[in-house]
Formats: sequence, structure tokens, C-alpha cells
Amino acid sequence: QVQLVESGGGLVQPGGSLRLSCAASGRIFSIYDMAWYRQAPGKQRELVAVITTGGSTNYADSVKGRFTISRDNAKNTMYLQMNRLKPEDTAVYYCNDPLGTLKNYWGQGTQVTVSS
Repeated sequence: QVQLVESGGGLVQPGGSLRLSCAASGRIFSIYDMAWYRQAPGKQRELVAVITTGGSTNYADSVKGRFTISRDNAKNTMYLQMNRLKPEDTAVYYCNDPLGTLKNYWGQGTQVTVSS
């Protein structure tokens, strides 16, 4: 049974930083490419960042240069370091794989609110 648990969200002022964590059951991160997604109110879920099993990364244009995805396979944990946050980054953030393989195992997500 795959379990993905996101944490680290909160309320932050524009320009601030947050670090999100995604804890997984089992050796998910050494098997699958993984990704962070986000869903803002009234909008569809969007792909934010991807990290492959080989460590290559890719980012949505909207977060490139501000967000960094990383992974610690030994801890079964993935991270998203978010810097220079903007109000438009406000969303619920989720972790999952980028290809839909783990589509039945979405976690609860973690709320990020960027507001002054």
C-alpha cells in the first residue's frame, strides 16, 4: 500500500520561503520519478516540478528559478524548497508521480498561502 504524506505548508508573506516535505511508505522515490503538483481554488491541478530517479529536475516556467525539488531516498522523503513566494503560488500542494502510475494514492496535500 502506497502512502504519500505532504507537510510543511503555512501562511507566508510575499517574498518569503517555505520548505515542503513528502514522506512516502516504502522505497517509492528510488523506483519512480516523482513530482510536486499544486491546485489553486477554482483551478485545475498543475505540475510544478519533477525529479527523476536519476536526479534530473524540471520545473514549470512559473516557478523556475524560485523552487527547488530534491529527494532523499534513504529517508523516503522528497522536498520542495520554495523561495521568493508570490500570492499566485497560493494553492494546496501535493506529491505524486508525473506519469499517473500512482494516481490512486493522492495524499491530503499541504496548504500554502502567500499573503500580506
